[in-house]
Amino acid sequence: MELADALNAVVYLLNKGLLNAAKVGSIYALGAVGITLVFGILRFAHFAHGDMMTFGALVALAGTAVLRYAGVNTEPVPTGLLALPLAAMATVLLALLIDRSVYAHFRARRSAPIVFVMASIGVTFLLQGVIRLVGGTGDRQFFFTIVENGERLRESKARFVIGFDWLRDHLEGFSQKVVVTMPQVMLFLFTLIALVGLHRFLTRTRMGKAMRAVSDNEELARVSGIDVSQVVRMTWIIAGTLAAIAGTLLAMDTQYKPILAFNLLLPMFAAAIMGGVGQPFGAVAGAFVVALAETFAVFDWRVVVNFLVPDSMQVTTSLALVPAEYKLAVPFVILVLVLIWRPTGIFKGQVL
Repeated sequence: MELADALNAVVYLLNKGLLNAAKVGSIYALGAVGITLVFGILRFAHFAHGDMMTFGALVALAGTAVLRYAGVNTEPVPTGLLALPLAAMATVLLALLIDRSVYAHFRARRSAPIVFVMASIGVTFLLQGVIRLVGGTGDRQFFFTIVENGERLRESKARFVIGFDWLRDHLEGFSQKVVVTMPQVMLFLFTLIALVGLHRFLTRTRMGKAMRAVSDNEELARVSGIDVSQVVRMTWIIAGTLAAIAGTLLAMDTQYKPILAFNLLLPMFAAAIMGGVGQPFGAVAGAFVVALAETFAVFDWRVVVNFLVPDSMQVTTSLALVPAEYKLAVPFVILVLVLIWRPTGIFKGQVL
């Protein structure tokens, strides 16, 4: 094994494995934090959270289409980012509407948590139907072609290539590169800003401290003069905003799908439970653990191995630990193991 082959294996693993895990982990983190905030304040598992992400992506897609046909082109920054504030506002309004028309009724009656869970499942089916009715059942691209004055104009997805030119020039046989798309850069940036901002909000602001107090003991917080209804509204505002960001940036990097939530819901809940339900930053840690496990379970190690072994020992069959079609089984296994080994999660979650 030569040095060039070893470096090829490392860079390939970074490009196809770790970067993909970071992207998936960022999406799971934004979603899991919203789930754990809702549980920490309202004490129920909100199964419709994934469909809120899909709804946000749909609104952003519609906004992007309007902007593109109006002649707006912000390359290399995706035009879809201009529609992200609209998607966030629409998703927040949807979350507040759902709470006011469904969950507030059960809160007033002091219903059991299982009632809220069943209601959220009903909301999930309702949202899925509305999303398919409005947006259709097909997949759609955020980067599409329009015709203007007889000319076909297509917005391209900007890519940043780290080619390691110095190594390529001085090390014979080295050929790998790292490719990062603009939506991925935006996803990493937005995730970092959102999580740091949430931390400062929960620990430094009056409303953040009120949310933590309600999470700890709602009745005591109410007696202390905290407006619980305002805290509930702020919870939905934060959860809705994070859902819109996650759904939009994921759809922008891949494509919009009306079943976007189906592939996200179980991993996000697994991340929230692993980190400790009610612990936002535990949910972040759990999200990246789930993403790493999921990514490397279906990762085909064949290319990496072939870089490291002689030509006579080259592997031709897939070396993935789990077939790609069973990818969703990975977070489910993690979820079961965490519930058996440490039901309270890594950070012993219950409160913010």
